[in-house]
Amino acid sequence: MSRLPSLYISHGSPMTALNPGLVGERLAALAARLPRPRAIVMASAHWLTHQPAVGGHAQPPTLHDFGGFPQALFDLQYPAPGEPAVAQEIAQRLSAAGLPAAIDPQRGLDHGAWVPLRFLYPQADIPVVPLAIQPLFGPAHQFALGRALAPLRGQGVLLIGSGSITHNLHDWRSYQDGKEAPYVRPFIEWVEQRLQADDSAALLDYRRQAPHAVQAHPSDEHLQPLHFAMGAAGGDALGAQRIDAGIDAGFLAMDIYRFDGADAQQRAA
Repeated sequence: MSRLPSLYISHGSPMTALNPGLVGERLAALAARLPRPRAIVMASAHWLTHQPAVGGHAQPPTLHDFGGFPQALFDLQYPAPGEPAVAQEIAQRLSAAGLPAAIDPQRGLDHGAWVPLRFLYPQADIPVVPLAIQPLFGPAHQFALGRALAPLRGQGVLLIGSGSITHNLHDWRSYQDGKEAPYVRPFIEWVEQRLQADDSAALLDYRRQAPHAVQAHPSDEHLQPLHFAMGAAGGDALGAQRIDAGIDAGFLAMDIYRFDGADAQQRAA
């Protein structure tokens, strides 16, 4: 079975589900290049817990975890099945790594999961297992979660972290006239440079080292899924490939990253 990469996806506003723009095209093209997974593990910035947790629902409901949007958005469903056996394996692997995890049998798919999945796998026919992140424990903890699950990539499981490469909702109305927040490009360029250099240490310490880090992420739950995806690369070589999906509303950078780890050189050959 071909080893799958791990992915980091910027899921954007819930309205991305209705107006996908460039990110929808990029996600569809990415899925077309990947071997078909037998299951997907989705670590979303919208499932936050104090301790590791994994969703064990056999048919996870579509969660409309937002308000103030058009009814058409609430009418959307993503009826992918769950995979309780994969959830059990995840919990076992995390516990073996010193990260004991609970299984939540009721957890559904929040918009950080189902919005991008609509464009990756629109048939909703691949089982999806949600995974919580614990932002209070910091980036190194999310990296450890990914590292513990990295072997699943060789078993047909696609590991995805879903967040946003920049995410400052205080700027929601500030850049609607076509202007771009001045901190966005310096921040995303620094992230790309550090990823290309396999500089995990700097990325785990991004709040001190990256330019405009606190402006780009007043709270960092939307970047920590990137650290999960980095850990899931499985080794010192991240094999990072940036997929530019534009900047939404002047402040939400929609970058996607593919991590092939040590397989990256072979894939490029």
